[in-house]
Parts: sequence; structure tokens; C-alpha cells
Amino acid sequence: MVSKKMAATINKQITEELYSAYLYFSFSAFATHTGLNGAATWFWVQGQEEMTHAWRFINYLNDVGEQVILDTLAKPPHEFKSLTQMFEETLKHEKHITALIHALADLAVQEKDHASREMLQWFVKEQVEEEKNATEILGQLKLAGAAGLFLVDKDLGTRVFTMPIDLAGGAAAAPAGA
Repeated sequence: MVSKKMAATINKQITEELYSAYLYFSFSAFATHTGLNGAATWFWVQGQEEMTHAWRFINYLNDVGEQVILDTLAKPPHEFKSLTQMFEETLKHEKHITALIHALADLAVQEKDHASREMLQWFVKEQVEEEKNATEILGQLKLAGAAGLFLVDKDLGTRVFTMPIDLAGGAAAAPAGA
């Protein structure tokens, strides 16, 4: 069993992950609106990935017998100056999520909650990838400049969402009763 404090903190993280999806869907909608269809695809896939992060936490709380409590999501921004700004915001947001994941991992260590600590290691590794991806794309955008935006946008459009195997089938795909 996890402590009530751990369950409450994971529930807050679920809200953060759902907001992440909401934010990336907003980026995707704006990119579509401005004709950056490759970036729209990249952000849409990122939003779907963030949904799977929320599902991982939801499934974990269900597995350990704790109640999932969903909270209200804040309205994400919807106007952006450039694709570079959107990826700067992406990196900033992912650093925020990394800090929250690290705080959760610290809480698991503090509480000697080995099950939560083990589950959280997946997220610790995932956040390294999330920050790396945003940093690399920012580098490409800065290197390409305005003339290369078309090529970067085209490359971003090749991203495809793949459901994680451990969430793909049966009861693992959605919470029980959903």
C-alpha cells in the first residue's frame, strides 16, 4: 500500500500529465491553424504520449487500491509567436514535469515506498528523453532559421504515436470501468 500522501501526490501528477496533453493539443491546434502541419502532428503525438503517462499513474493507483481523483485542468495558452517559442515552452514545461517526477521519487525514497519508487523510475528515464527531444528540436530550429523552417516542419510530421505495449491491450489500455 502507498501512503495517503503518496496517493494524493500521484493524483496531483495525473492532473499535471493531463494538462501536459492539453497543452500539446493546444500547440498542435495552433500549428495547424498557422499551416505548420508537421509540427501539428508532432505536438498531437506528444499529447497522446502524455495521456499514456496519465494512464500509467491511474493504473498504478488502481493497482495499489487507491482512489483516482481527477481535478480541473487549467486553460492552456493558445497564441504563440513562432514554432521556436512553442518548443521553448515545451522545454520549460518538461523541466517543470521533471522536477515534479523527481519530487515524487524523493517522496517514495523518504517513505521507503519501494513499489512507487520502482514505478517512478520509468518516468525518471522518460523525462530525460522528453527534455532531450525538445532541446534537439530547438537546436534544429535555431540552426535552420526561417529558411529551414519548412524542412524542420516536414521532419516533425514524420512522428508517429505508438501505444506502449504495457498499456496496449485488455484492461491495461484503460482504467477499469472506463
